Amino acid sequence: MKQSTLPQPTPLHVALIMDGSGRWAAVRGLPRIAGHREGVEAVRRVVAAAPGLGLGTLTLFAFSSDNWRRPAREVAAILRFIREYLLAETDPCVARGIRISLLGRRDRLPPSLLTAIEAAEAATARGPVLHLRLAVDYSARAAILRAASRLNGTPEVSPEVFSRWLADAHHGGLPAPDVDLLIRTGGEQRLSDFLLWECAYAELVFTQRMWPDFGAADLEAAIKEFQARERRFGRLPEAAAR
Repeated sequence: MKQSTLPQPTPLHVALIMDGSGRWAAVRGLPRIAGHREGVEAVRRVVAAAPGLGLGTLTLFAFSSDNWRRPAREVAAILRFIREYLLAETDPCVARGIRISLLGRRDRLPPSLLTAIEAAEAATARGPVLHLRLAVDYSARAAILRAASRLNGTPEVSPEVFSRWLADAHHGGLPAPDVDLLIRTGGEQRLSDFLLWECAYAELVFTQRMWPDFGAADLEAAIKEFQARERRFGRLPEAAAR
């Protein structure tokens, strides 16, 4: 593939759909929960590698609004693992300059998880190195609908203003930069209601690697593939434009 003639965005915003943990466990004869537990270690590997690979923002799809339909035991385990991750990693993130924030609804989360989220956000709020966003009880369609509900009787709104409204609908924070690269593990090739507005111009990389096996080398390979692509944003290729 031709190397892009446009400057590559720095730092990058990479979004990750962390898929395949349950299937990873099933092929090993383990309960699905074991796969989710192992997936937490993959999160640690990716977060540790992200700053060195040029990322400024990393958004992880930890728990979708649709995931409430899963068995209650699995749901409880996933939410518990998120809480345990936050409790264990908040101080290390402070030391490494990593800011943590939640993307998604908060009203349906267990109080213990919500407390851990709020504590992590407060402690890491000034982290300048990497913005780690965890999408929990998240639905892009729902957030877009909530933001669009403000349009009634409003004059024409710019994409920048709508992005701010969308950030309010997500978690009451500031909008993150658009996604440059979306990676989905586990072999599936769909967006699954994740960052639909923000991924309008994202490059998509789908890998067969199950999430618990994903590591720094896989993230680096996806970024190299991204960097090899020509991103035109509606422009003509350089040769055709002459």
